[in-house]
Amino acid sequence: MMDEKLDALVARRDELATLMSAGDGGGADDYVRLSKEYAELTPVVECIEEQRALEAEIDDLEAMASDADSDEEMRALAEAELKDARERLPDIENRLKILLLPKDAADEKNAILEVRAGTGGDEAALFAADLFRMYQRYAEKQGWRFETMEVSDIGIGGYKDATAEISGKGVFARLKFESGVHRVQRVPETESGGRIHTSAATVAVLPEAEEVDVQIDDKDLRIDTYRSQGAGGQHVNTTDSAVRITHAPTGIVVTQQDEKSQHKNRAKAMKILRARLYEAERQAMENERAQTRRSQVGSGDRSERIRTYNFPQGRVTDHRISLTLHKLDRVLEGEALDEIVDALVAEDQAARLADLG
Repeated sequence: MMDEKLDALVARRDELATLMSAGDGGGADDYVRLSKEYAELTPVVECIEEQRALEAEIDDLEAMASDADSDEEMRALAEAELKDARERLPDIENRLKILLLPKDAADEKNAILEVRAGTGGDEAALFAADLFRMYQRYAEKQGWRFETMEVSDIGIGGYKDATAEISGKGVFARLKFESGVHRVQRVPETESGGRIHTSAATVAVLPEAEEVDVQIDDKDLRIDTYRSQGAGGQHVNTTDSAVRITHAPTGIVVTQQDEKSQHKNRAKAMKILRARLYEAERQAMENERAQTRRSQVGSGDRSERIRTYNFPQGRVTDHRISLTLHKLDRVLEGEALDEIVDALVAEDQAARLADLG
């Protein structure tokens, strides 16, 4: 049964290659669609071919090792190579299983990042700004585009909330486990007594939705315009360029005021609204699936405490997978964040492989 499935995948990859080279895919849109499917199938087929080549090699080596007519030295050599080949096979089989796991439709999407200060007053706002910069540095190291959409600055370098659009290859797949409550333990710069304070910030990573992903009826929207306000209450400009969009069916409210153009603020607000509605639909579907799952890396629930950044001890702990790194500075610089992300992705893959079993 599995062999038939693998044969079908190889045949489909070959069919796509033929269609693309012959130009039989239709128009430009069809060619892009075929190219995307071909790119997705290629690593799977390469792994299938690698596994089958190794299995054929094992068969040949077994025959050589058991051939009574071969001299002793040849049999010993075949047995040594056979042992090595058998040890390599489980790794390839596991890689293939992971490649065959059902894909999250949102994995290749860009993301909307939202960071909000939680409990802890000014210290929470300063931590929210630290997290926002951490993701900005991480995005730069990944070669992604990081565009700040809106920042509510409290005036001392802290952020009440901040939103950014992150674009690039596999953005959501890498960042989707960052949603939740991030906690910080450190001595505030304003604290003369040197007492450690605990405060928190909330992170939400939403897949950026296209218009085709989410249908929004104009009659469900209430759009208000007002004058943009800067830090301290001064007017950023003298026109009603700020936009507040309320989605009546869900009660979701999105505001945008960073642009001087009302049209640009409205476009940004609609982008965020689409992302929130799309994520709400994804979460509803995921929650249904989760009823039958015994283990989850994280629900993406913003109220779930996922990570603690302890400054006195220089460590970061991800509570979902009990991972602690004693390299806090490098995590906040975006350098060591990959170690946490890789571990979360691996844990999610292991949980999903276990579910298949």
